[in-house]
Amino acid sequence: MPVTAAQKAAIEEVIRALTSATSRRVKRRLADMFMDLVDKDSWPEYYEVITQPRCINGVKANLAQNKYKDPLNAYEDLNLVFLNALYYNEPGSQISKDATTLKGILESEWKQRSVLPAPPSSAPSSSAQKTHAKKEQSERAAASPAPSKPQPATQAQKTSSKASAPEPMNIDPTPPGSSQPAEGSSAKSPERPATPDVDVDIGGTPEPEVVGQDSARDGESDEIVRQLEKSLPRWEGFADVGWAEGIDPERMVDIVVTISKYRDESGNRLAVSLEAIPEETNIPDLSFTFPLSLRLVESRARMKYYGISQAFDKEMSQLFLKARRWYEIGSEPYGNVLVLQRFYHALTSPNPPQPPYTSSTKFAALPAGPGTAKPLHASEGDHGVTTFRVSLKDRQVVDEVHYKGWTVKVADWLHLSNPDDPSRPIIGQVFKSFNWQEGPRKGHPGVSVCWYYRPEQTFHPASRKFWDKEVFKTSHFADHPVEDIVEKVAVQFTARHLRGRPRPPFWYPGWPLYVCDSRYNDRDRVFVKIKNWNSCIPEEVRKKEEFMPIFPFERPVFPRSHPSPFLGAHKIKAPGGIIDGPEKPEGEKQESAAATRKRPQRKAAQKAEAERAAGSSKPAAVAPPAPLQTSSNSAYGYPAQGYTPYAQHIPPQDDRSIYAAAGGASALNNATVEELPAETAKHFDRDPDTNEVLWFAAPPVDIVHTPPPRHSLKYLAFLARKRKQAHEGGSVPEAGAGADGAPPPPKRQKVPPTVTERLEALIKEHGLDQVPVS
Repeated sequence: MPVTAAQKAAIEEVIRALTSATSRRVKRRLADMFMDLVDKDSWPEYYEVITQPRCINGVKANLAQNKYKDPLNAYEDLNLVFLNALYYNEPGSQISKDATTLKGILESEWKQRSVLPAPPSSAPSSSAQKTHAKKEQSERAAASPAPSKPQPATQAQKTSSKASAPEPMNIDPTPPGSSQPAEGSSAKSPERPATPDVDVDIGGTPEPEVVGQDSARDGESDEIVRQLEKSLPRWEGFADVGWAEGIDPERMVDIVVTISKYRDESGNRLAVSLEAIPEETNIPDLSFTFPLSLRLVESRARMKYYGISQAFDKEMSQLFLKARRWYEIGSEPYGNVLVLQRFYHALTSPNPPQPPYTSSTKFAALPAGPGTAKPLHASEGDHGVTTFRVSLKDRQVVDEVHYKGWTVKVADWLHLSNPDDPSRPIIGQVFKSFNWQEGPRKGHPGVSVCWYYRPEQTFHPASRKFWDKEVFKTSHFADHPVEDIVEKVAVQFTARHLRGRPRPPFWYPGWPLYVCDSRYNDRDRVFVKIKNWNSCIPEEVRKKEEFMPIFPFERPVFPRSHPSPFLGAHKIKAPGGIIDGPEKPEGEKQESAAATRKRPQRKAAQKAEAERAAGSSKPAAVAPPAPLQTSSNSAYGYPAQGYTPYAQHIPPQDDRSIYAAAGGASALNNATVEELPAETAKHFDRDPDTNEVLWFAAPPVDIVHTPPPRHSLKYLAFLARKRKQAHEGGSVPEAGAGADGAPPPPKRQKVPPTVTERLEALIKEHGLDQVPVS
């Protein structure tokens, strides 16, 4: 089809976007190296490798002279400019990085203009990637021996060949060593061959007790996880659902400026955290690679670059996604980003807030979050938020809701805005999706979720340890509007987390992933190991054959364990805390003040449980004095009572550690914590159960002593005199005649004479030896 005037103008806009892209750091134009063709006299070998050279100025000239009969021809030429640079130049070089960035801008800009046809999903056949790949393939085919004439195969041979035949191989046109794959060939990782799912019971049967060893979490285990996640399919990005509508260009500029100038109650401008992110980043597992920043979005909004609301809304969501992956969960900049994201959701909602923009809940819809929120029936002021079951009153249940590119349905796990601590978003599993039918939110979508608590949102003994990214299921359910949704995440129950990673669409590499092993009762402050996973998930997914299947590891991989977050060097503000005394056995509930009378049966059960646990530990007679232990990357000392995922702590009989001598957790507020690098920690002995580095602050008390002598001092004195006199040449007195009463030495036993000796004695006795011989 011929290029229309509207299409020609759109292509010119794409080229202007390419030529105006600059580097944030040194303010240089990225397209300068791609404007003209490579000089043939200086680089003759370039034209031997690149058969179809292209440049941006050449494309502009062809477009001005109406030489393109199809808009896709212009896209192909622009795409070749960057594909050629990626093929010819060294991976990691500056020109390769610039080509990668501009190639992403080209794809993004082209797709955002509806008058232009959709770009092809693969590299053009004239690209160097495909041309050289075909050449190498033909050379290999010519070098291989000619196949012999096939013989008729029997039915058994046909069956066997079908079972063992390899899958067709996809030829990757990217040359060896190139960091940039061919267009469309690896926009996401290739689909992993189907593998048998691990049969993990989610039904009514309790999970099998797996006594694991945390020592398995070493460099080899990290490599197993890394290789598996590297092979998994990548997330393709936001879908075209749930985006804001009706935002005019002036409103877009106003929203960006409002976000940029917003200050919290303390007067801090939160957009500093967004502006600190480099415009050009290479964040692993991100769904896009083109440059993006708040300044760039504002510039595009002022230029009326966004034709529709969806384009603006999607790019802002991509900006917040990039910021969430750039900062660490729990950090202050991460919390600032989530506050701005929730503020942006409010500004683009059907009922946006009006200035001055202030909110005591950081714009979250609920007045309190995990650890602070109370059940509605508790009647405790504004903190009444949650319920103990999902309510269906005044709402219409739907299969799924759409918001900002996310499709949310039953059993999905989410990050939700936390009014108490934005840097630690609420983790919840969706039990119902609905539309409100009454009240101020009538007609608006929402979700009912079950909250999962983080370790810092629980009360626990100082001795308890937690798995990496461990969370705890609670009995709190809360209703959230869709504006509270931050992103999708995943939570794996123990049995599957140790054996593999979730399959799409439940999880993709780069998404936050948590592990759950226990329930938490915040009223009694106890942890209970989950035996029946079926009771933790919505009924709708219990009926399925399998919920959340996995890609399995080569062998089980256990997460690392960490001490309480309240024992770190930096104090954290969280609703949880340290409680005094040893942790109660799992399943035991704390008695109320009105029920403190003695219960003989319960006392006997507790004693039996303690004896059983003590019998499985090391004997006290052979155990060394309680050492101070550290995790594999921490130099902080703790008592030798490591937490294992399947058994609660049993307090030691005699805690002689420095930790206990110093007064416990209350005396360690100003302690200095230093982390041991992994390459250092691997050289030291570790606890076989907790994989913690063993170290001692002092020599052990029960050291091995020199055994006492086996003889008396008098006998040893006699031996000394004997050796001295033998050395001087004197006679040795009889031991029995000595005044010291030393025992006499044993007499030498006589040896009986031989037959010859006896015969000679008889001959000499009778004088037969004198008889002359005749």
